[in-house]
Amino acid sequence: MDIVEVNTTQGIKPALITLLQDSVASGASVGFLPPLTEEQGLVYWQGIETELAAGSRRLWVAFLQHQLVGALQLSLCTKANGRHRAEVEKLMVHSLQRGKGVGRALMASMEQGAKEAGRSLLVLDTRVGDAASRLYRQLGYQEAGQIPAFARSADGTLAATLFFYKQL
Repeated sequence: MDIVEVNTTQGIKPALITLLQDSVASGASVGFLPPLTEEQGLVYWQGIETELAAGSRRLWVAFLQHQLVGALQLSLCTKANGRHRAEVEKLMVHSLQRGKGVGRALMASMEQGAKEAGRSLLVLDTRVGDAASRLYRQLGYQEAGQIPAFARSADGTLAATLFFYKQL
């Protein structure tokens, strides 16, 4: 498996759209509800492209035998009092590759990149009960608390979210 930080989505945007669609369809709480259209995915990744170009976001992707199987973003706080922190966003692993270390490898690469960027505090959130929370705990993230009824699920119910942080 190869983990690569990319500064553009050019050339991999179709694969990123497919990954996002797979994540949403398999129930990941990444800000979208199924079904996610290709157009919605394209608009999303075009917005990410703008943030990558501005330097306010970083993106790591995972390849397995030349196939994009995962992605992870880091949103860099640009406020004067927050340039030491960043938010981990959209850890996505293709449903056929979950449980094989892709997410763990993406997180390790991102954390190294965050340190190199002078970030000493990472924050993230995940839906209560999601498998990702187990991974975050294993990687040393500390639970900061929950907010009830935070995000709508595909079935229309409102789910709580769990916030984590890690000091690097």
